[in-house]
Amino acid sequence: MKINYRTASRSAIFLLYVILTSNIFTASAQQIPLNKYGLAVVNTVALYKQLAAADSNQVLVDITTFIPGILKDIRYATKANFTHQQLYPNAVVYLRLPAAKALRAVQQELNKKGLGLLIYDAYRPYSITEKMWEIVPDDRYAADPRNGSGHNRGAAVDLTIIYLRSGRPVAMPTDFDDFTEKAHHAYAVADSIVADNRRLLRTTMEKYGFTALSTEWWHYYLKDYKQFPLMDIPFSNIK
Repeated sequence: MKINYRTASRSAIFLLYVILTSNIFTASAQQIPLNKYGLAVVNTVALYKQLAAADSNQVLVDITTFIPGILKDIRYATKANFTHQQLYPNAVVYLRLPAAKALRAVQQELNKKGLGLLIYDAYRPYSITEKMWEIVPDDRYAADPRNGSGHNRGAAVDLTIIYLRSGRPVAMPTDFDDFTEKAHHAYAVADSIVADNRRLLRTTMEKYGFTALSTEWWHYYLKDYKQFPLMDIPFSNIK
């Protein structure tokens, strides 16, 4: 298709771009197998690479190398988490390229205040979500496998703020994975410093396109997270 960019309006060009890119994704999505719940889940490296080759936004990026100075505390790579099981073979952090770019902007803004980010979790294989649901079958705090998670799409991240000088997390209403109302954004925090810290994380994340999960102060996802397919690719297979 030949386009005269001199005469075409910006809106027409944008509309054509949307149609073309959506057609690429739709054609690829038709090849994604359905699981027992009827969900399309990318479960082979070959299919993941095919999607990534068609659209660079589908690429999963290693956050620890993509964002300078970012820290991690991947408790699912240990037994020190709510399942009391080691769910991940190693402590790695991956996000889709658009989420990685947005998170880098968050880190850069916080750095100007002498602060930074500490990551608890990001991309999570779909099979791990199934294990979590067996232990906590409550969709306020765990993703229902019948729907999948933003984590399974590589478009959600669990995190907090740290002081750059010490690397220590700022005070927040609860620890990570606290399944009580104290972790909710609507919970009235008596300590003004804690309330300010929670607000700073939310306003900065939302500024760069993330949405807060109402029941977990640490959980954020891209507004358009459903543009990315669910995935069940082990970390060791992501290059």
